Amino acid sequence: MRASPSVICIGAGPAGLTAAYLLAKRGVPVTVIERDPVHVGGIARTVQHAGFHFDIGGHRFFSKSAAVEALWSEILGADLLERPRKSRIYYRGKLFAYPLRAFEILTKLGPIESAACVLSYARARLSPVPAPRNFEEWVGNRFGRRLFRIFFKTYTEKVWGMKCTEISADWAAQRIRDFSLSTAIRAALLPRRRGEPPDQLVTTLIERFRYPRRGPGMMWEAAAARIREWGGTVQLGLEAVEIAYDATSGRYRVTARGGDGRLHAFAAEHVISSAAIRDLFAGLRPPPPPSAARAAAALRYRDFLVVALMAEDRGLLDDNWIYIHEPGVKVGRIQNFKSWSPEMVPDPRFTCLGLEYFCFEDDALWRLPDPDLIAMARRELVQLGLARAEDIREGCVIRQPKAYPVYDDAYQQHVATVRRSLAAYPNLHLVGRNGMHKYNNQDHAMMTAMLTVENILAGTARYDVWRVNEDAEYLEDDAEPRPAGGPQPSRRVPSRVSPAEPSPAAARQP
Repeated sequence: MRASPSVICIGAGPAGLTAAYLLAKRGVPVTVIERDPVHVGGIARTVQHAGFHFDIGGHRFFSKSAAVEALWSEILGADLLERPRKSRIYYRGKLFAYPLRAFEILTKLGPIESAACVLSYARARLSPVPAPRNFEEWVGNRFGRRLFRIFFKTYTEKVWGMKCTEISADWAAQRIRDFSLSTAIRAALLPRRRGEPPDQLVTTLIERFRYPRRGPGMMWEAAAARIREWGGTVQLGLEAVEIAYDATSGRYRVTARGGDGRLHAFAAEHVISSAAIRDLFAGLRPPPPPSAARAAAALRYRDFLVVALMAEDRGLLDDNWIYIHEPGVKVGRIQNFKSWSPEMVPDPRFTCLGLEYFCFEDDALWRLPDPDLIAMARRELVQLGLARAEDIREGCVIRQPKAYPVYDDAYQQHVATVRRSLAAYPNLHLVGRNGMHKYNNQDHAMMTAMLTVENILAGTARYDVWRVNEDAEYLEDDAEPRPAGGPQPSRRVPSRVSPAEPSPAAARQP
């Protein structure tokens, strides 16, 4: 019988902890190394201040994969609430439902602007841009250029800090692939049937989702506790600085630095990394080829700030979040933490709004002192008419580096170069959003980890995790196996089996 492999997981976000949870559950020796000295969960952690709980980025617990849904239930059980979904777009002092509702758009924009939007949409449908190369062309094909400028351009350019023509069409395809104006019209006229299977839904149109009582971090704190109960190790406050592969022994030595500067060493046969590729490749030994090192260093990441404002609740908002398509303010999106779960606030008389500002770590905005950021957020919230100045009591700032991998026009080439170099590092597995430089949702990141675990336990690459797409599925492909580091023959992800016991037979079904 083959001995159980040993595994080191770099990063305690959804991908890293999912992998560690499933490995520890099956008795595999596993160690998780996390840079954050306090929290697990990565961007899906929950931060607290004065009894208020903050979700960093907003995390709906909904997946088309029944295996992912079952794993959430297994970890947190009754602490998962079912919550209504509501999000809107703020444009010219008015709030528009998102997903967009065609008839609301026509009513609120007025007859002249509405007619122009309809003509623009018709023109896009009759003469779309062939093979759209960027975000603007892709969305213009789906909604028309006029609706693109009204409801997509301003917010998207705030998020990414670049023009929409510089953003790869891949990002649009991954985030809103199944949604268009015609889809919105059909959804309005033909509402979802009760009992319709989740895997037949357009994710953008879901009306309800599950959510932990006290934020997404509650899920990952429970997972970390279970890993420790099963004999695994979760160590916080350690940053992996070197990942050295010894070809003679076939083992890795991972060196991590603590907050006090001390170095800690760990050894294992497998390394699962959800760290940003740029950081991981800087620490690989032997060093990757110069072309791969340059490609990894060229990958870019977008950072953001959350300014949480605690205020008396006047019942002005019941949204989960609002997208701010308003060029006169810097805020890009506003979360309403109380609408995620009432337990996110300690007193029902109050609410808590999280204003999100997108930037890069070297921007002046990132470097602003907390009091200045809180003052700016207060001013903008009142300017938008979403709160009264006298109701806002206090605030706090949360900074999130490397929140989003940037899909610029060169990222695909850089990732392909990185992947080719992985052949020199057997049993180094990249998972998750930053680990693969893929703008994955939480469930998609988890699926990459789940399939990686299956590959490790099987002792062979049964699944190509790079083919996990935005619906957590594979595409069928009967091609012969290809060299390590390149695309592998894909199999459909088993979506309706236990997360602990995936079925190879189910995995091959079309």
